[in-house]
Amino acid sequence: MPQMAARVMVTLYLTDSGTLTAAELVARLQVSPASISLAVGFLESQELLTRRRDPRRRRDLYVVDDDVWLRSWLASVQANAALVETSRQGVAVMGAGTPAGARLDDMSRLLGHLMDDMLRSAEHWRKVFAARRSGEAVKDRTPPA
Repeated sequence: MPQMAARVMVTLYLTDSGTLTAAELVARLQVSPASISLAVGFLESQELLTRRRDPRRRRDLYVVDDDVWLRSWLASVQANAALVETSRQGVAVMGAGTPAGARLDDMSRLLGHLMDDMLRSAEHWRKVFAARRSGEAVKDRTPPA
């Protein structure tokens, strides 16, 4: 992650609300508005933050919410799905019996398997987070901090 994007992400995470305006980020990080704009653009493209409109102040709010990492994870799954499909098409074009076709087949199989694992894991964590919000107990398979 680019350094400025990381600084913006950490700054948002360390606020109680998880929400700041561009002007607030500029003031806290003591950087130019252009730097914030570039960092926010990167973070939005990775689905690591969302932009909301503050109707009271007519400004955009940058938000890291409870589902930010899950959304980012699922965006990665979508990117892998595109790679799986492209590599499968490459196998059809190159032929499974060729060295290039075999490499593409290995790629599609590995990424397809990882994608399935990622989807199962995302579903598990969606349940863990939902249970935590509702006060239910669900095993999250991680040691407590």
